Amino acid sequence: MTSSAILSHPIKPIADLPVDADLAKALLSSMAEYGEQLHGRRLWLACSGGRDSLALAALCVQLYRQGRLPFLPQLLHVNHGLQVDSGTWATHVAHWAKAQQIPCRILRAQVNGHDEQAARQARYDVMRAQLNQDDVLLLAHHADDQAETVLMRLIQGAGVNGLSGMQPWRIQTQGAQRMALWRPWLTVKRTNISNYAQCLKLPYIDDPTNDAGDNVRSGLRLDIMPVLATYNSNVIDNIARSAQLLSDAQLIINAQAAEDLQQTEVVSSQLPPAQRVLNIDKLKALPIYRQRQLLHHWLGQDEPLPPAKQLVDDVFMLSQRDDPDHQTALFWQGRKQSYTICRYRQQLYRLSSEWLKWLALPLTKQLQPLSNLVVADIDTMSAQPVSVTLRRDNKFTWQVQMMPDILAELLDSYQDDSYQGDDDSLEITFAPLGRQQRVQTALASRPQAGKKLYQTLGVPVWLRESLVVVSTVSVQQDKEWPLLLVSPFESWVLGVSKSLTDTTDNIDVLDSVISNSLSINNAF
Repeated sequence: MTSSAILSHPIKPIADLPVDADLAKALLSSMAEYGEQLHGRRLWLACSGGRDSLALAALCVQLYRQGRLPFLPQLLHVNHGLQVDSGTWATHVAHWAKAQQIPCRILRAQVNGHDEQAARQARYDVMRAQLNQDDVLLLAHHADDQAETVLMRLIQGAGVNGLSGMQPWRIQTQGAQRMALWRPWLTVKRTNISNYAQCLKLPYIDDPTNDAGDNVRSGLRLDIMPVLATYNSNVIDNIARSAQLLSDAQLIINAQAAEDLQQTEVVSSQLPPAQRVLNIDKLKALPIYRQRQLLHHWLGQDEPLPPAKQLVDDVFMLSQRDDPDHQTALFWQGRKQSYTICRYRQQLYRLSSEWLKWLALPLTKQLQPLSNLVVADIDTMSAQPVSVTLRRDNKFTWQVQMMPDILAELLDSYQDDSYQGDDDSLEITFAPLGRQQRVQTALASRPQAGKKLYQTLGVPVWLRESLVVVSTVSVQQDKEWPLLLVSPFESWVLGVSKSLTDTTDNIDVLDSVISNSLSINNAF
């Protein structure tokens, strides 16, 4: 079976044919630049069978056989099944690879959609599933591709980051999986690759849809780039150079934004990527152009694509408001997750939808007999903490860590005559705070309940259902002494049992023997 899209050159070994010096120099120079990152990693080459990817595969074979390239990548060909000849093309690539003695795997992809973006996403998804952690995917993008990419992003209104184009080396993550994309030919022009393919008589696949003119990229290639070349014959090289300069500028901007982020983020409330928090007062102390750049950087953390300018503008306006209304919320559908951006008092929050769902999960009352936790005759210095899980799903785990032996000693020193018991009659309870339940913190003058308590403690709306009271209960006397109020990020020593909290030392000890532990599970 044949296809009219495949050039009629016969399949034959190319290892001993002439090597193109410019193409080889570009590949070897890039390899030297990223040699440390490449060391010890397995390499794959995305090979559609088209001119560019087949030429890069051919060059790798030639340089490897000559001992100039220390690796021979494995080819990955994705059969989308979108065209009648897709199966024939896959077979052709496999036959060519066999003739060159280069490993090749044919993958089948299911495309959800009919546009080029859907096909591209399907390719990356199926190739990513084939790769192991930190493998390298070699791509044959060249200077003409770079110029088209920059022009596409320019007419879409991209900023410095978008106009810096494709990067020669980029780490791509999806979930817990990570791979490197390596593009060594971004300084090479399409005409150089065409001449090399013609010299070797490569039987590449000339996909007719590449020049169909039915999408932005092919339209730029067919209609715009030839016109620009009449104004400046070096237009491809010049745009590629501009992209490199903008890439360098973006590194400077990123460094400044990262430095500003360190100064403005609220470390105690961070749970990346679920919750990220900025201090608005510190944000507003920056010049406005740095505020906008910081918000762009802050919002885009954990996402492969940056936020839209409109979202950045809306978040900026939210941060500038001086009214006490904290009900405004902005929604952003990212590539990996969806987010709600809101403010509470002088803090700006980016909350993932998964995190908000978890916070809405109900809490149940738990109790633990203290005698079951205390280890008799054990050196206090070697006592081990005991964990009690308050809320857990496949994404997040919230636990309280207790030092029961130290807690028992603290309770033994309690001199209030109302308490007469021993460890066997005591229980430690963990109960969600009721909305009408009155609670007095150690430093407060009187108990508080409901909205007043939340305001006093500065608890945002989305965390108010995640407050737990840790208490000591005497089974004999049917009495309860609240010890601690905990949320996923903070804890407050309670002052009902005055003998336990009448000194700063006792407050510090109690706060240390019962502590929070909030973690993100690997599945998230």
